[in-house]
Amino acid sequence: MNLETENSTPQPPTSNRIIRVGHSPDPDDAFMFYGLASGKVKLDGVTIEHFLEDIQSLNQRAMKSEIEVTAISAHAFPYVADKYWIMETGASMGEGYGPVLVSKDYTSLDELRKNILSGKETRAVATPGELTTATLLFKIFIEGVSNIDIPFDTIMEKVLDGTYAAGLLIHEGQLTYYNEGFHKLLDFGEFWETKTNGLPLPLGLDVVRKDVGEELARKLSRGLKESIHYGYTHQSGAIPYAMQWGRGINHELGEKFVKMYVSELTISMGEKGKQALELLFNLGKEKGFIPNIPKIELM
Repeated sequence: MNLETENSTPQPPTSNRIIRVGHSPDPDDAFMFYGLASGKVKLDGVTIEHFLEDIQSLNQRAMKSEIEVTAISAHAFPYVADKYWIMETGASMGEGYGPVLVSKDYTSLDELRKNILSGKETRAVATPGELTTATLLFKIFIEGVSNIDIPFDTIMEKVLDGTYAAGLLIHEGQLTYYNEGFHKLLDFGEFWETKTNGLPLPLGLDVVRKDVGEELARKLSRGLKESIHYGYTHQSGAIPYAMQWGRGINHELGEKFVKMYVSELTISMGEKGKQALELLFNLGKEKGFIPNIPKIELM
């Protein structure tokens, strides 16, 4: 494969194929794709069309095989494993951090559970989407507490106005909840790290549709790796670009969030990331929340 960067001599493509790439309108995803989106990283014979949508919607599109390359929740992969390969590059993995369960009215998870068991609390917990990994983690580990899935970017508002007893936050909400006076009941990243003796928490994946063929799939995976490398070596352009999707967070928090979820494990999840995925799927299957344990082949 020939990757062209701004410093290489362009070679005329022998053919051209349009590949749609779906990712979330979030700073970390935008940072990963900056090299490709800016045209500084190019793939011979391939034109990339970027498709931005929230992760739950991308999960649903992947179920219907609508996009050749797409970000999905790790939770969604068992449902699309017959159609997509996991790309070695592009995974979002928490290393001691992850989705955060917060509340205005309760200061601990035990307090929330006690009120639910006594019947004093009848409200559910807001979670960010049926196929999100955050919701899967909630169902696996938070027994006896009901949840309702709502759009991720409305969870804080609905907990603040009293509609829900607590909410499970993803994306930048993990860094900003304390500014709104929320209490942290549980950080699933911290919890997972302790429970698994230091494995990362697999949250999101990039996958490539099998019908593009192995050769092109590997080319696309390597192109994403080059795009991430370009972002890290050109942060003066990549960070401001990513912050277009920062949803009100400042530059400092945006950069922190990007570097939390675009890490060495994003460049290559490796054996440690693969082990973490296998554990997540095994736990989900044991609890009856996923239909099968898919074979994990990293492209």
